[in-house]
Amino acid sequence: MSDEIYDAGMKVRREVLGDAHVDRAVANTTEFTSKFQDYITRSAWGSVWTREGLDRKTRSCITLAVLTALHCENEIPMHVRAAITNGLSPDEIGEVLLHTGVYAGVPAANAAFALAQKTLSEMGEVS
Repeated sequence: MSDEIYDAGMKVRREVLGDAHVDRAVANTTEFTSKFQDYITRSAWGSVWTREGLDRKTRSCITLAVLTALHCENEIPMHVRAAITNGLSPDEIGEVLLHTGVYAGVPAANAAFALAQKTLSEMGEVS
């Protein structure tokens, strides 16, 4: 039996985050975390990221801005990689973080810049 929302969510999740990341998340799923994995696949990826109202590049900009504003440092490297996958350049990622700093504060942007720099360097996108 197919579950269209879950299947669509998993497809987009893999396209944006990459098979290796999703495979690790699935492999690390436990009985305790299984409901959360199902929830994010359905709600974030299957119900929101699949919508046609915004392209993936714009969604990545918003995601990076919100993660920065909320000090979600554990999520920023993953979404920097996703932003590159979704067509943002390192310069555009920097602009998103700089713009976010005006509204969310310099400490938040400073932390996000450090994480983005490290991630982009690991990806070979910047030196």
